[in-house]
Amino acid sequence: MSAPRSVHAVRFSAAAVGEQLTAMRGHAPLVQCLTNIVVAQWTANVLLAAGASPAMVDNPEESGPFAAVADAVLVNLGTPQEETVAAMHGVVRAAAVAGTPWVLDPVGVGGLLWRTRIASDLLALAAPALIRGNPSEILALSGVGGGGRGPESVDTAEDAVDVAMSLAQQHGTVVAVSGAVDHLTDGTRLVRVANGHPWLTKVTGGGCALGALMAAFAATADDPLLAATAATATYTVAADIAAERVAGPGSFAVALLDSLASLDPQELVDRVVLR
Repeated sequence: MSAPRSVHAVRFSAAAVGEQLTAMRGHAPLVQCLTNIVVAQWTANVLLAAGASPAMVDNPEESGPFAAVADAVLVNLGTPQEETVAAMHGVVRAAAVAGTPWVLDPVGVGGLLWRTRIASDLLALAAPALIRGNPSEILALSGVGGGGRGPESVDTAEDAVDVAMSLAQQHGTVVAVSGAVDHLTDGTRLVRVANGHPWLTKVTGGGCALGALMAAFAATADDPLLAATAATATYTVAADIAAERVAGPGSFAVALLDSLASLDPQELVDRVVLR
């Protein structure tokens, strides 16, 4: 993979992030989710709480036609099966034809060869609007490193920045690397979002749901990097607020949904930390 072109850090205004939340809620985008069985309900609940509309249409017969009417699509590789992989291929083709933005979440790539090949095949079909993953997944998707410990990263977001920039340039997409500080790049610009709470890693689907939320924001934003930034900011600021109200990860999960539902755009503006 070629070295990244010169990159410069950008800092979207907090006001622009707040405007994206208002726009997403005003549109209430229909987000088709081909996601894994462990996180489907949580993902749907996060979308509903944030103001989007989930549709878990993931069979080969309906997934392609549905992508043509959906506002955005999530493809998550957490628990691939032959049937859902066929649906993923159909949905990516249909999304490309219809101009529907889609998000790839390459869960567990690197250490597991079949899903790694699936991810590569999907990228060869059509470029996603966004790729979201943890550092080890992003490194492995680029052919660097052997992946993480299952869905858990063994690398830091800073370790993956250069590779993420190259991956973004190669596919003409935005790459979002999750971590204690999230790093997001379109290959020439880099944004860091420094909100969030460690309990997000103690809730099943904490990262997977963020991919779906990015799809929701991509449906209404002209700039995919701003969409990814606004989705990340919304999710992590809501997590900060939720953590202030509860004592542990169980009640945190419930409080996070409440926080997403009640998050005011001005509160997002006031609390987001962009670097």
